[in-house]
Amino acid sequence: MSRAISYGWVIVAAGALITCVAAGAMFALAVYLQPIATDTGWSRAEISGAMTLVFLVMGVSGFAWGMASDRYGARIVVFAGAVLLGLGLLIASRATHPLMFQLAYGGLVGAAGGAFFAPVMATTTMWFEKNVGLAISLVSAGMGMAPLTLSPLTAWLIEQQGWRSAMTTVGIVVLVVLLPAAFLIRRPSGAATAPVSNGVIESHDTQGMSVWRALRSPQFIALALAYFFCCAAHSGPIFHTISYAITCGVPAMAAVSIYSVEGLAGLGGRILFGASADRFGVKRVLIIGLLVQAVVIASYVQARQLQDFYGLAAVLGAAYGGVMPLYAVLARSYFSPHIMGGVLGAATMASSIGMSFGPLAGGWAFDQFGDYSWLYLGSGAVGLGAVAIAFGFPKPTNPAPRPATA
Repeated sequence: MSRAISYGWVIVAAGALITCVAAGAMFALAVYLQPIATDTGWSRAEISGAMTLVFLVMGVSGFAWGMASDRYGARIVVFAGAVLLGLGLLIASRATHPLMFQLAYGGLVGAAGGAFFAPVMATTTMWFEKNVGLAISLVSAGMGMAPLTLSPLTAWLIEQQGWRSAMTTVGIVVLVVLLPAAFLIRRPSGAATAPVSNGVIESHDTQGMSVWRALRSPQFIALALAYFFCCAAHSGPIFHTISYAITCGVPAMAAVSIYSVEGLAGLGGRILFGASADRFGVKRVLIIGLLVQAVVIASYVQARQLQDFYGLAAVLGAAYGGVMPLYAVLARSYFSPHIMGGVLGAATMASSIGMSFGPLAGGWAFDQFGDYSWLYLGSGAVGLGAVAIAFGFPKPTNPAPRPATA
């Protein structure tokens, strides 16, 4: 068991690296937004529409990738996703029409996006009996590191090379880093793949619950709805923060640094919330985080100076960064690890659909009204909806399984 747990921390480290690079490459479109609009003359809604398409395609593909990881393992899934992500960025960097850009960035990058989070998280849950909240949060912390690493790098590359060359360079970085990292991801040797009967992957828990039955359960419905509203609340504010700050007179490089503050706070929030969930219960910690998120999002309408954005970004980063991995912890308490890829993939699909509303809504709001006030106020109200749903989570019934031996 000690060897299994020991390699589990290797999985955590590799997973954090994978989620950092993948998330940083996918979500850097917020950094590209202003330079692309200036260079091409495309509207912000057209460019933001590519991010909306990313989330929609990522949601659908995430469920398929999750099911595939249940059957074949996460390694091949992560490897395939890395190839698609790098290819999508390389093609998007050469786009000469907004539709071509949307299909390359939204389609290929979006299809790749679902290959990382759910499969890696599902594999991580197989390696731990204790500290599962902390382990999952540390994997998710890689996403928190993306604004500290990939976002500043992207902004610097854009200043030095222009957005097209910068996107090409990031695509090459994706391939060089993620392809070797994929080979570190594996199940414990005692963890068999879930058997397949009539195309349905069955779990080995006492209830014999299939993925499809799990997706119809009250536990999953509540989980998916909360995840949807949570992501619908913060996606627009996160994506448009840089543009919002620039319209308030904040210099571009300083505006990008707001993401770094958000990412650093998110890193701390993931660790704090994950450890707190292990000690105080995941539902209680999740509700607190969702409430803080909703209040802070609405408070952005008062931001004008760089220090205002820094303060709000620190709190919002800790809140949304902290709650995001808790959905995987909650799912693990409800469902067997043998169907976790499919369950988390479906949950990611719900969250991605929620995420898809924010970028396009923010771009539309700015194009129509010339500011972002309605985006932040509306997003705060949506965040309160997530809080209300979280209060209705059923009590977890699935005890934590012991990790298989290495």
